[in-house]
Amino acid sequence: MSAMKFFMPSVNQMGSGCLEEAIKDIGSLGFKQALIVTDQVLNKIGLVGKVAEQLDQKGIGSVIYDGTQPNPTCGNVEEGVELVKQHDCDFIISLGGGSPHDCAKGIAIVAANGGNIRDYEGVDKSAKPQYPLVAINTTAGTASEITRFCIITDEKRHIKMAIVDKHTTPLMSVNDPALMVGMPKSLTAATGMDALTHAVEAYVSTIATPVTDCCAIKAVELIAAYLERAVENGEDLEAREQMAYAQLLAGMAFNNASLGYVHAMAHQLGGFYDLPHGVCNAILLPHVQAYNASACPDRLADIAKAMGENVQGLSAEQGAEKALEAIKRLSSAVEIPAGLKELNVKEEDISVLAENALKDACGFTNPIQATHDEIMRIFLSAM
Repeated sequence: MSAMKFFMPSVNQMGSGCLEEAIKDIGSLGFKQALIVTDQVLNKIGLVGKVAEQLDQKGIGSVIYDGTQPNPTCGNVEEGVELVKQHDCDFIISLGGGSPHDCAKGIAIVAANGGNIRDYEGVDKSAKPQYPLVAINTTAGTASEITRFCIITDEKRHIKMAIVDKHTTPLMSVNDPALMVGMPKSLTAATGMDALTHAVEAYVSTIATPVTDCCAIKAVELIAAYLERAVENGEDLEAREQMAYAQLLAGMAFNNASLGYVHAMAHQLGGFYDLPHGVCNAILLPHVQAYNASACPDRLADIAKAMGENVQGLSAEQGAEKALEAIKRLSSAVEIPAGLKELNVKEEDISVLAENALKDACGFTNPIQATHDEIMRIFLSAM
């Protein structure tokens, strides 16, 4: 086997109530002033204030940036960097789901390296480690709290930039399922399908390894077993905890095996129309994997088995078809829209979307490298 690298935070807190332990650990690191990057909803419900109060008890001051948009923008990053400078912050805390985490990574990398966040689009463009970042997660899906992926919308070009950089890996991640209990059904469904997409794309990636395979398959098993429960009853702490583990495992997989055309295409939909990332992934996932099936039917058959499908006696191609059916069935069960038309995606935009998708770094490890016409056909099939 060729040499490999495995990226993730050096400390990862897991389990119900672990936030309290994480605050203790943060207090021992010697930081003095935090920028807390979050969104307005979490600030309004008082969660951000509670974290700020706990930090204060450890002698750590804080300033709050709650301007993060659902698809964080270059402007959000610029605003956060200015607050870091104004308040002499020496570390950053992201509190929320993928949007605050990605926004915080963008702020942290620019604050440490200078320039503009657009300078870091692509792979490993930064020269120095980012500001220390502690990522406190409140959703079970994006796994941004442990990854080196940072997705920022360039509002001028109307695209999502994929920044993949070892220096954006957080110092510490915190996954406390107690913080996830209040997630609404729609967000639980979208983030859960996002996690499934991470696991599937990592498993069929051209740079998958035995380590990432183990993480990906276990994540698929957990999502198949617990996502519907978590969507149906947000107070089901067991389902919440198992989904937190699932998304963490999926994150460990794709952080090191990378992704594929589902994400490359979904990023364009998000940047162009400002659409929810998890929903775009869920709609595109079976269509991209149908395209990939000719190259990796055995891998998709493994996905089918992990989702509880009986593939005994079937050919790899038949097993792959079972995987596509299982993905569609789960997506429907958690009430994901059936197609991109429901999100008001326009056929006349697909050529541009396909052109931009082919430039996205996430597509480089897809099992097959597609042409512009093939990406267009996948988009059209998902309409």
